[in-house]
Parts: sequence; structure tokens; C-alpha cells
Amino acid sequence: MIGVTELMRSVRDALEHRFPLMWVSGEISNFTRAASGHCYFTLKDAQAQVRCVLFRNRAQLLEWQPENGAKVEVRALVTMYEARGEFQLNVETVRRAGLGPLYEKFLRLKEKLEREGVFDPAAKRSLPQYPRTVGVVTSLAAAALRDVLTTLKRRNPAIGVIVYPVPVQGEGAGTKIAAMLARAGERNECDVLVLARGGGSIEDLWAFNEEVVARAIRACPIPVVTGVGHETDFTIADFAADLRAPTPTAAAESVSPERRALAAGVAQLALRVQRATRRLLDDRTQRVDSLARRLVHPRERLAAHARVLVQLEARLAAASGRVIESARWRLAELLRSMGYAAERRMERAQERVARLAASLGNLDPTAVLGRGYSITRAADGVVLRDATKVAVGESITTTLARGTIESEVRKRG
Repeated sequence: MIGVTELMRSVRDALEHRFPLMWVSGEISNFTRAASGHCYFTLKDAQAQVRCVLFRNRAQLLEWQPENGAKVEVRALVTMYEARGEFQLNVETVRRAGLGPLYEKFLRLKEKLEREGVFDPAAKRSLPQYPRTVGVVTSLAAAALRDVLTTLKRRNPAIGVIVYPVPVQGEGAGTKIAAMLARAGERNECDVLVLARGGGSIEDLWAFNEEVVARAIRACPIPVVTGVGHETDFTIADFAADLRAPTPTAAAESVSPERRALAAGVAQLALRVQRATRRLLDDRTQRVDSLARRLVHPRERLAAHARVLVQLEARLAAASGRVIESARWRLAELLRSMGYAAERRMERAQERVARLAASLGNLDPTAVLGRGYSITRAADGVVLRDATKVAVGESITTTLARGTIESEVRKRG
């Protein structure tokens, strides 16, 4: 024997193992969204119905709002709600009925281009702040063109508009759209391009889900804004564009700065320029006044220079007199110093001469002679100190203190 809980769990496990994740088609009824964010509804056809739950984390990923009566296809897991013993489907995603193959193709292409970085936000270009010309790529018969033109004219009629006509639906429309984007880029006549189309089914909008269009948008040298379908419609072109607008009208608004706002901005800038100019003029006027007060007539300036020269001349004369007087004083002092030094040198010389004279006096032979001595020389003038050095009969000369005597040797001893 087993309990109810164990039975329900066994049935749930059997169902989940027996039925893989699958697509189930039907009509939505009794749709409710709980405060928790989970969605509950019944999926039915002509003969049967089944309860479904779409949990909040899955419901947040939906790009459209399911509603009662909608024909849909749900990708779900067959299971059992054990608490009530009710058979139900745990839904992972919901798509409108009939979109199966196209939607699968859309998801595959989106995943592929995402992996390649075609949708990389870092590669998206900024829109020009003040475009002079806007290009519109759409059909001439499309209501979207009228919406775009009306919006541009209302917001800023000064902006130029160039329409690049191209089919937006039908066989080969995607290739033609890509070619027109390339042509607009080559002509380079616009600052920004708007790729627009009104609402429709997924088949009507399929041209904007083609790979060639996404790559043409990224290859275009001009920023591209898409306004395709309604707010809930998303296409591959929207992901590739530099900016996705929910509608053609919104796309036109995103590329056109409103004239009134621009006028207000210009007025504000003009006011700032006026104030800055006034301040500049005031500053310059004050500077001119200051310079004017400092401005002197050339005659007055020359007179002032003459006065300065007179003062400089007087100062130079006074300085010269002081220099000359100082030089005279220094010269007199120098002469006095030289005289004194000469006198001192003369006195020292006289004293030295006296000392030398005294010394010479002591050495003078005449002084010796004055004391009674004499000097005898032979005939040849040699002073005789030895009697044997002279012969008898030889003449000799004797020098006395006063005078000389010549004599002849008669005898020597």
C-alpha cells in the first residue's frame, strides 16, 4: 500500500519520463496573472482542455502579452500538480499559432548573429545630435512613410528628407532593402537613416528578419534607426540597428530634435553670449579708463624726462665733486705719508753713514799716521815691512801724517 503523495509523485515521474518537452497547440482561455508574476490559463481545442502554468521567470521573457481567445503554440513539459492531483503543462514559452517554422527560423538566425557579434552594443553608433538630412528607407505606398514625414515636419521642418523607395513586403523584399541601404550608404547624403514599416503579421514583417538585411544595416556607414511594426513586434533588423524605435513615428521622433526645444536652447545660448559680451565690454571699458588715466601728452613726458636729466646732471656733478675732493684728500694724505717716509729713510741713511764713517775712521791709515806712525814703500810702491826687502842705495818713499819724504838707503840693519 502507498500514500496519495507517493502515488502522485510516481504518476508525475512517469509522465515526465514518458513525454519529452513538446509543442502543443490550442486556444487560451481563463488567462490570469497572479501577484507572484506566474501566469495560469487553460489550453483547449474543440474536444479537450488542459491546465497550464507559465512561471514568472519564463513569462518575463515573452515579447508579447497572451490573452483569452488567442491561438497559440506552447512549448511545455507534461507533469502532475501533486498538491491537487491535477494533470497540467509547465509552459516554457508561448508563440502565436502558425508561427512555428518561421519563429524557429527567427530564433536560429538571432542566435547565430548574436554569436558573431552582429548585435554587440559596443558596435552601435551614436545618432547625430543635430541632423541636417534624414533618409527614410520604406515603401512609397506605406502608411509608415506618411507617419514619418508628418512627424519630421511637425518637430523640425528645417530638416531635409530623402526617401529611398523600396518594397517592404513580398518575395525578394529583404534583398532589395539590403541593396537600398547599401546605395544610401554609398551616396552618403544623409546624417541618419530610418528603416520603417507599419504593423502586420510575422509573414508581412519577414523581410526585416532576413540575414541580408541585418548585415546591410551593420555595413552601412550611416547610423540606422528601425521603426518596424508595433511596439510588441521585434525583428532581426531591430537587433542589428543602432537604435530600435517601437513605431515609425517614434523612429522619426528619435532622429529629429524638436524645433521649439532647439529654439529655446539657442535663446539660452544667445542670452549667455549677451551676458558674456557685456561683461567683456565692461572689463575692457574699465581697462581703457585705467590706461587713459595713465596716458600723458608727449610734451609733458618730454618735460618730465628733461627734469629727470637735470636731476641726474646735478647728482652727477655732486658725485664728481665728491670724487675729486676725495681724490685730493687721498693725494694729500699720500704726499704727507711719502714725505714722512722719506724723512725717516733719510734719517736712517744718515745714521748708517755715520756708523760707516766711524768704522772707516777706525780703518783709515792716515789716522794711524797722525799718531806718529809712517808708511815706507819701495821704489815700486810696495809697502816695506822687512828691511831685507830693500837694497842699499835704493830709493824709498816715506808717508807721514802730513807729506812724504824720499830718501836713499845707506844702511840696513
